[in-house]
Amino acid sequence: MAKLYFYYGVMGSSKTANVLMVHYNYHERGKRSLLVKADLDVRDGAYKIKSRIGLEHECELLSNFMKYSQEEIKSYDCIIVDEIQFATKDQIDFLSDIVDVLSIPVMCYGLRADFKNCLFEGSQRLITIADEIHEVKTVCWCGSKATCNARYNDKGIIREGEQIELGANDKYTALCRKHYKEGNFGE
Repeated sequence: MAKLYFYYGVMGSSKTANVLMVHYNYHERGKRSLLVKADLDVRDGAYKIKSRIGLEHECELLSNFMKYSQEEIKSYDCIIVDEIQFATKDQIDFLSDIVDVLSIPVMCYGLRADFKNCLFEGSQRLITIADEIHEVKTVCWCGSKATCNARYNDKGIIREGEQIELGANDKYTALCRKHYKEGNFGE
């Protein structure tokens, strides 16, 4: 039975590396999987998924994928979506229809919460309707489990601003809740 999966983790927890490894595993077994990502993530090019460790692969944008016919979608054994936090509720519902109507598993990877510890729209919808939810874990500088995405600049943690500001290690770091509250980067 196909399922809708949500794999979430803080920045730097290897979510995108996992996306690429799952895609490779399907390919290695002679199966067809489609890599998809949210349209907002253009850091490495519109049609590319790239992990911090250098793995990369071409992909489709979620808005384009939503225009695929049922026959096109049925040609895949699995749909794997990166940066799912940027998806809308309607896009998540579209992905759930692929599972429920076409019986194709959909694996979604992304952040649960933003730099203010508030849920993203796509993540909130997945937490509500996903069949399985899994955490991709990493650690804070102190060794405790990292649960917060801290946005920062040269003055410290930024606690106000727009929810979405694309960046990587240059703007964000993963912290445990205690050190997030304290604004402590371990420096």
